[in-house]
Amino acid sequence: MTFDYPPLRIAVNVPDQAALLTRVGQALTTGEGFALATINLDHLAKLARCKQFRTAYSAQNLVVADGNPIVWLSYLAGRPVSLVPGSDLVVPLARVACQAGVPVALVGSTAPVLDAAAEALCRQVPGLQIAARIAPPMDFQPQGPEAAAILDALARSGARLCFLALGAPKQETFAAYGRQRQPQLGFASIGAGLDFLAGKQRRAPGWVRAIAMEWLWRMLGDPRRFAARYAACAAVLPGHVVAALRQRRL
Repeated sequence: MTFDYPPLRIAVNVPDQAALLTRVGQALTTGEGFALATINLDHLAKLARCKQFRTAYSAQNLVVADGNPIVWLSYLAGRPVSLVPGSDLVVPLARVACQAGVPVALVGSTAPVLDAAAEALCRQVPGLQIAARIAPPMDFQPQGPEAAAILDALARSGARLCFLALGAPKQETFAAYGRQRQPQLGFASIGAGLDFLAGKQRRAPGWVRAIAMEWLWRMLGDPRRFAARYAACAAVLPGHVVAALRQRRL
């Protein structure tokens, strides 16, 4: 499944969680850097508006489908992939890192959230090494001098897998910069994943996620934050349906 923004092309190139964990495990074992993005409909809306975001996204070498609309589009395109929510990846990726003997870092959110998330991770993944916890300020620029300093600090810490909870487009932009400045590091953009682990945010109940209504659950819980976002998502969806059907005919 691909999304074209000439001259750039963004591909969902990892079909499911098992394949992703295998590829990340191989990269951590061999010392190869990577950047993982979890694409969803909100990202597609942002990609349509922001050239810088498109450039950053094209630098992500592992992309999974984080959202049922992406999965549905993949089926329309005749190139099906499975749902791999970024929020569900933190613990499995931490287990892979632990098995490889690789320290991890937590970047984003706030210091109290990072401390609580670190405690939860270590409880669920015994033996996990957390080498760094960094909560950048709200006005953090993901490609500025402060970003360079954070990347250098991550490299010095010994961390090899960095969980980025900065929100889109900051986390993907920071990961793209990281691939240039510290190419031996792995970056996983996981949005609110650390907030969920820390208990700061509450995920939709399992039955709501099972019927693909997490978006509605979130919007009803915080309409001021999500109503405009989901309106933008709805606006870009028809064009992607047409593009997916064209891919099917190729």
